[in-house]
Amino acid sequence: MSVPPTPLATALEGAPLVLDGGLSNQLEAQGCDLSDELWSARLLADDPGQIEAAHAAYARAGARVLITSSYQATYEGFARRGVARDDATALLGRSVELARGAAGQAADPAAPVWVAASVGPYGAMLADGSEYRGRYGLSVAELERFHRPRIEALVAAGPDVLALETVPDADEAAAMLRAVEGCGVPVWLSYSIAGETTRAGQPLREAFALAAGNEQVIAVGVNCCEPGDADRAVEIAAEATGKPVVVYPNSGEEWDAAARSWRGRSTFDPARVKAWRDAGARLIGGCCRVGPDRIAELAGVVGNH
Repeated sequence: MSVPPTPLATALEGAPLVLDGGLSNQLEAQGCDLSDELWSARLLADDPGQIEAAHAAYARAGARVLITSSYQATYEGFARRGVARDDATALLGRSVELARGAAGQAADPAAPVWVAASVGPYGAMLADGSEYRGRYGLSVAELERFHRPRIEALVAAGPDVLALETVPDADEAAAMLRAVEGCGVPVWLSYSIAGETTRAGQPLREAFALAAGNEQVIAVGVNCCEPGDADRAVEIAAEATGKPVVVYPNSGEEWDAAARSWRGRSTFDPARVKAWRDAGARLIGGCCRVGPDRIAELAGVVGNH
């Protein structure tokens, strides 16, 4: 499918759009082994067809925005696996191409599907859970230097938007916003949160305010968080910035690192998206453990499917 004729920012002026769900849980459902520091990004080299199939499952479920598999794809991470820099650049570009290819399998062939290139936080590259803490001991300038090359590679592949996502720290958000300046592609900024603060402990109102006057930022919000925490966060994001809000929380289950398994029950209820929509959410989806079935339910509530 070609690039949608309508810019995503323009589309957000209308009805809300449905995002996809967790890419890793869908890949695991397809039988993929993700026990690797590169996580789903490993498949960009080893089995790209599985990534496109996972994207396609969400497109068929009614997702109108597909987020690429580049969250944990970095030059540094690839280098540790012996991947040359030029090859790493090609793999980053492939992540966009795979999502674009899957967009053609949408439930409604006439409905445009946008591609969001995922730019995960510095902590994702460390593969030690640091993205849920922030505070890496790096300056804003150092973080900007880390993010810029990957952003440039993704931009060259032609996504519709850059998803600066699962950001745990307002300082890193500032670095990422500096790194995307002048790249020519709009962005959304999405924090990982705990209650009404970033994972690093900064008040959400202050964290969102970084994007308030930035025209390149077309949406702000939260992802990879508890569904209950998203309720208030959507309101704060809209109040602090006046921009459309993006929200895609986890299922609500908790990861038990010792047992290496999920525990608890899902609290992701598609019915709660009505409150998110009323508070200003225009991009609504799911993150970890939210699969195509849930996205199909959500699409039914939002009205995209």
